[in-house]
Amino acid sequence: MTVCAYCGRDNEAGAQFCMDCGKPMGRAQGLKTVAAGGEAAPTPGTRTTARTAVSRAPGESLTCPFCGGAASALQPFCPHCGRRLTAPGSGPSCPRCASSVPPGSAYCATCGAPLVEAAASRRVSSGATRGRSAITLVLLDDVGTPVQRFERKAPDTTIGRHDGDIRFPEDVFLSPLHAKISWEQEGLVLRDLGSRNGTWVFLEAPHRLADGDLLLIGSQVIRFRRLGYPGPHPPDADSTKRMGSVTPSADIASLTQLRSDGSGRDVIQLSPGRDVAIGREQGDWTFPYDPSMSARHALVRSEDADFVVMDANSRNGIALAVRGEIALAHNSRILVGDKLLRIEIPA
Repeated sequence: MTVCAYCGRDNEAGAQFCMDCGKPMGRAQGLKTVAAGGEAAPTPGTRTTARTAVSRAPGESLTCPFCGGAASALQPFCPHCGRRLTAPGSGPSCPRCASSVPPGSAYCATCGAPLVEAAASRRVSSGATRGRSAITLVLLDDVGTPVQRFERKAPDTTIGRHDGDIRFPEDVFLSPLHAKISWEQEGLVLRDLGSRNGTWVFLEAPHRLADGDLLLIGSQVIRFRRLGYPGPHPPDADSTKRMGSVTPSADIASLTQLRSDGSGRDVIQLSPGRDVAIGREQGDWTFPYDPSMSARHALVRSEDADFVVMDANSRNGIALAVRGEIALAHNSRILVGDKLLRIEIPA
C-alpha cells in the first residue's frame, strides 16, 4: 500500500495520484510505502490526523472519464490521472440541476429530483425526437474557416482548458472546466459551468432583452439593466415648477460597457420610443477604437416598454452570454474562451 503524506489515505501500490485528495504520489511529496496492514511513519512537516490510521474500503469501482483507468466510486479523484471525478459534467450528474451524483443514487442530494425515472424519461424523449445523439463541433478561425472537427456521439459533451471531453490547454481565457452541451428533453442545450469569462451564443434572430443580459458586440461586453419607470415628480408645496430638459423621456433601462474587471465605463440610457444604434463609426453609441466592431453593428429597438437587440449585418455578429441553459440548433455558433465553435447536427 502507498500512503499519501497529505491526507493519510491508503492507496494501491503504484498509484500516481491520491484517490482521496488528488495530490501527486511521489518522493517529492514525502510518501511512505508500507506493506498491507503495516503503518507508515509520519512525514516531517505534514499534518497527521486520525484518517492516517483508518483504511477505508475502496467501494464500487468505475472508469475514469478522462483516462479510462479504474477508480473508486467513493473517492473524488482518479488514482491514475489525478483528475476530479466529481467535477461538473465529468461523471454521473442530475438531469435537472447538473449536480454530480454517486452512481446508483435514486435521488439528487442537491435538488431531490428522481434520478432513475428522470434518466429513463430523458432517454425515451430524446430518442423519440431525434433518433441519435451525435453532433459535430467545428472549430473556426478568425474568418470562419473550419480548422478542426470534433465528432461526438455521447449525449453530453464538456469543454475546458484542462478538463472535459474537448480541451484547449493553450487558451488562457478558458476555465479548467468551462461549458457543457447536452441533449435534454427539449433538444440540444448549452450550459455554462461557472466559468470566469462566460459562455456565449451568437444570435441568429432578434432577441428581446431581459434584465442582466450580457451582450458581446465586437469586443465590447455590454450589460442591459432595467431601471423601472420613475413616474412624474409631485409638485412642490409652494407650486414652484421644476426646471430641466423637456425633450428626453423617462429612462427605463440602460446599456453599460464593462471593463475586464466587471466595472462599468460608458453608459447609455434607454427610453420608450427611442432606438439606439451601436457601431464603430456610425450610430448613437460608437466605439472607434474597436476594430472587431463593424461600422454600424447593432440596433437596440424600443418596443413599448421592451427593448430588442438585432444585428445590423455586422461582420462578427452579436453574442449573448448563457444564463442557465440556452437551446442550440444546427449551425449555432458558440464562443468559449477565445474559441469559436459551430454546432452541426446530422439530419
